Amino acid sequence: MSERKMSNQPVPVPRDSDRPALLSIVCPAYNEAEVLAAFHRRVRKAMNELGQAFEVVLVNDGSSDSTLDLMHKIRERHANTTIVDLSRNFGKEIALTAGLDAAGGDAVVVIDADLQDPPELIGELIAGWREGYDVVYAKRRVRHGEGLVKKATAGAFYKLMSRLGAVRLPENTGDFRLMSRKAVDAVCQLRERHRFMKGVFAWVGFPAKAVMYDRDPRAAGATKWNYWKLWNLSLEGITSFTTAPLKISSYLGFTIAFGAIVAGIFYMGKAILYGDPVAGFPTLITVMLFLGGVQLAFLGILGEYVGRIFNETKARPLYFANAVLPSEMVAAGTAPAEKPVRTTTTYHDPDDGERMAG
Repeated sequence: MSERKMSNQPVPVPRDSDRPALLSIVCPAYNEAEVLAAFHRRVRKAMNELGQAFEVVLVNDGSSDSTLDLMHKIRERHANTTIVDLSRNFGKEIALTAGLDAAGGDAVVVIDADLQDPPELIGELIAGWREGYDVVYAKRRVRHGEGLVKKATAGAFYKLMSRLGAVRLPENTGDFRLMSRKAVDAVCQLRERHRFMKGVFAWVGFPAKAVMYDRDPRAAGATKWNYWKLWNLSLEGITSFTTAPLKISSYLGFTIAFGAIVAGIFYMGKAILYGDPVAGFPTLITVMLFLGGVQLAFLGILGEYVGRIFNETKARPLYFANAVLPSEMVAAGTAPAEKPVRTTTTYHDPDDGERMAG
């Protein structure tokens, strides 16, 4: 089941080929040693059943467990694996960007390692690509393994972004998606330091289509996203794509000032006409604390934007990598158009059923 989003976009033109000549599968990972081998097995099985030439781009985001060692073991046995080992933990948004920078397929799939997003759905994403869509995103119909609070807050965030943001974020949609080479190149041109990738994906535009699916619980390990990190990510999304909080602060400030003037005129007139004394100390303290709190809140909002300006003006690189180990596709081949990194050689997995030691 699928649905068309953003009807103001141009109608896609169906592609001549049935599948991308080479599909890059980008997977950022932070302490995912418990699930990485199972993830890789399912990806290989899904791609081999499709007969799809592919590479897997594994990004180690400064893991402290055996994730990097496991990546090297996977690459030793499967030469169509690229490893990007970041110099430290930069966060998922930056790790995802590093993976997109390293990927060179005609189409790129972004997927997490925790197997909440099924690799078997990639075939449906490719079908959308074949129809001519540059972005085919997976939309969650059911979110298994997530509590009511997380579902409610996620829904509220998407609705808030739709009202405030400069771009419309599809609801119940994460990073799991397929993008054409044109869309990936556009995303890679956006190098802001404070990154909210869901917003970046939406901002570049291009014809987009949704594919519905049921999201599974995490296969193993523990989530790296607590409510504090999710809150900070929400702030990144809001402050990166809209200045609405600044405007709201101004409107609210004018409203409070107008209310204070009206109240002052009312109490002054009441005292002159009826001789009623104006309420004293308790009222004064309440008003002062209220206005002080509002001012501090507004300063905090302004500080968020000033801090982002400060970080952007430093123009630091987004990340550093200890090493980038390309797949055999890089070593053997010529470049696709405008991105010289991959060949179109089909990779056949000789041992789809093997298990990898952690």
